[in-house]
Amino acid sequence: MNLPPTPQLRWSNLRIDDLDRLLEVEDQCYSHPWTRGNFIDSMAMGYAMQLLWVDQELIGYFVAMQGVDELHLLNITVNPRHQRQGWAKVLLEQLRSWATTVQAQAIWLEVRISNLRAQQIYLQFGFESVGLRKRYYPLSHVEREDAMVMRYLLPTTP
Repeated sequence: MNLPPTPQLRWSNLRIDDLDRLLEVEDQCYSHPWTRGNFIDSMAMGYAMQLLWVDQELIGYFVAMQGVDELHLLNITVNPRHQRQGWAKVLLEQLRSWATTVQAQAIWLEVRISNLRAQQIYLQFGFESVGLRKRYYPLSHVEREDAMVMRYLLPTTP
């Protein structure tokens, strides 16, 4: 009996060669997606930019900025073809692992107030809602949407 090949899961840092594939996913997921320039600027700033692949398919990615004793999650995205399969939690686990490595005490993020699905994922992961940023996200050229500020506290070593 021939079994199908086992998919190969791998992580990589964002490279310029990956940008076209990443931007396709980004454009499918957001009404106001990050631009090529946003990603290139983030690369130039040295932000953590991890991509998750299964075989040759981009499953998802995150962009995070390291600050003093904390990380700020700027972008986390799962390819629409793979949403609702647990991949967001895999990405968050990778982020938490990196946060532990750099001895961060907390991970911060903003999420659209209307994005209840993402809020639920973050809450299940252990984030807590700690505030609100008024008119943070664009809705149109004139309208804006509030963002919920969330924080994940990492365990500290005595």
